[in-house]
Amino acid sequence: MHKLEFFFDCSSPWTYLGFESLQQMIARHPDLEVSYHPFLVGGVFNTVNPSVYASRENPVIPKQRYMQKDLQDWAAFVGIKIIPTSKLPVFPVNSVKAMRGAFVAIEEGCIVPYARRVFERYWSEGGDISEDEVIAGIAADVGLGKADFFAKINDPAYKDRLKATTAEVIERGGFGTPTMFLDKSDMFFGNDRFPLIEAKISGK
Repeated sequence: MHKLEFFFDCSSPWTYLGFESLQQMIARHPDLEVSYHPFLVGGVFNTVNPSVYASRENPVIPKQRYMQKDLQDWAAFVGIKIIPTSKLPVFPVNSVKAMRGAFVAIEEGCIVPYARRVFERYWSEGGDISEDEVIAGIAADVGLGKADFFAKINDPAYKDRLKATTAEVIERGGFGTPTMFLDKSDMFFGNDRFPLIEAKISGK
């Protein structure tokens, strides 16, 4: 049996694509063991990939235009709606509360509907997932109690868990989101790598 670790931050549209592509792959390979690892991509950028910030400050305009077109092509292919970043209320968004909440969802056995709702609320509906009211709505949508949810995401233990997964993905060679590890050591990056992962799972 193959094992896949999915390291993700919901602040990335490419990770939304990767998350949904992963769900489609799981449907084809129900014996694949998948674990979800929330982290903060900003912490990764600050440590090992500051070029992301430089590209935002001084974008290559033709490349930027193409990336927006590419993003919409991928969204259509995967079957989801992604609002262009220029039309979002805030971008980049502070996803720290949402990603701490992902650990609560993992504990409660609802990480897939929770992560999907976070992605959808921000990227498809334009909700600001840094706001408590929006996060509370997401928690309610997937059956998580508001009081317990907020108590946990404000608990130092959950803050430390998010710091730990961020440090882990850096230590293992990651530089962005989504980052996947197949059978512990085979690293893949990006939403477009699932055909390669699936080929290895299938023994091709």
